Amino acid sequence: MATQPDVHPVDADQAFREEVKDFLAQHFPAELKGKSNALASVEGPTDETPAQKGWREAVGERGWGTPTWPKEYGGGGLTRVQSRILDEEFAKVGAFNPIGGMGVMMFGPTLLEFGSEAQKKEHIPPICRGEIRWCQGYSEPNAGSDLANLQTMAEDKGDHYLVNGQKTWTSGGQWADKCFAIVRTDRSDKHKGISFMLIDMDAPGVEVRPIKMISGMSPFCETFFTDVKVPKENLVGEEGQGWTIGKRLLQHERTNLSGGGSLARMMGANLSDIAKKHCETDADGKLADKVLRDRIADFEIRWNSFLLTARRAMEESKAQGGVSEISSVLKKLGTKLGQERAEMLIEIRGLQGLGWEGDGFSDGELESARAWLFGKATTIYGGSTEIQNNIIAKRVLGMLDHQ
Repeated sequence: MATQPDVHPVDADQAFREEVKDFLAQHFPAELKGKSNALASVEGPTDETPAQKGWREAVGERGWGTPTWPKEYGGGGLTRVQSRILDEEFAKVGAFNPIGGMGVMMFGPTLLEFGSEAQKKEHIPPICRGEIRWCQGYSEPNAGSDLANLQTMAEDKGDHYLVNGQKTWTSGGQWADKCFAIVRTDRSDKHKGISFMLIDMDAPGVEVRPIKMISGMSPFCETFFTDVKVPKENLVGEEGQGWTIGKRLLQHERTNLSGGGSLARMMGANLSDIAKKHCETDADGKLADKVLRDRIADFEIRWNSFLLTARRAMEESKAQGGVSEISSVLKKLGTKLGQERAEMLIEIRGLQGLGWEGDGFSDGELESARAWLFGKATTIYGGSTEIQNNIIAKRVLGMLDHQ
């Protein structure tokens, strides 16, 4: 995906900042201040309020939900400097980006790189406007960490493929409109026999069965394909190129699962502010427990240092034409920090951090208990920590296998 240069006149940047301020004053509803984009969550569709719908449409019309994507496909066409200005001004007024989900995080950037012109014109604009939900068809019951072992078969039938097989851990599959999937088009070669194609979730033969998690949510599904017809034009790239395309998409996913994306947004308020609501403070308003105070400071320093590192790494990757294997480093470190924070939140809140239901707990307390349990999966999905260690050793450190 082509990126805009960072060089931009200072006066033009200031003019753009004023444009963003005026836009926010006119279009951002005060009632949404401080809220997040629930519509992009895999935890289920949320019915849009008039305010949410208006905000999504306003941002989508300008392409600012995908600010650096090409303007000809519905993106903002902004430089990275302008994109940062946009983030800064949104943050100042408590505004969130209403455009998101897997189409933005993973599929869109991949299609911009590998898709045909017709595919880009068909699929990218609805993503930029937040009008469509995508899900990911990767993992299978016997193809998790060894993803290339997938067996879902797409048989060439002339003008279409006939897909049969099963996917699992399909995030948001029960609410998605379309699925980007890697399937087998040739059984004679493990990696070169894989292709990347797009499947309509309402096509005959597609069945989803939600999986209930220990957290009480059902954000994932088993997905079954039985004689599903997929048009030939839904093949991305060429037959046998799916492993290359699929790995590229995973780099985008890992970046967003780390501090570079969704995990950073999940963090919310800092631990010190939360601790002061649940723990004893001294006359100066500081936490009385000096050990806890030290632990929180240590975590916040490490987390913010990680965020700065993640931002720098992503900017360097974009300047070089896209994400790279450094996404595995970000995913490994960012998800581990997220789990550490969840554990500390439970400890800080004590009994109030263990609530599951009832009037004796706030929404934040109930959410943190579920987030703590859900967070156990972050070091597994998107490529487990062990898989990331292998990638880092081979592709970042240049270490070779020793027999």
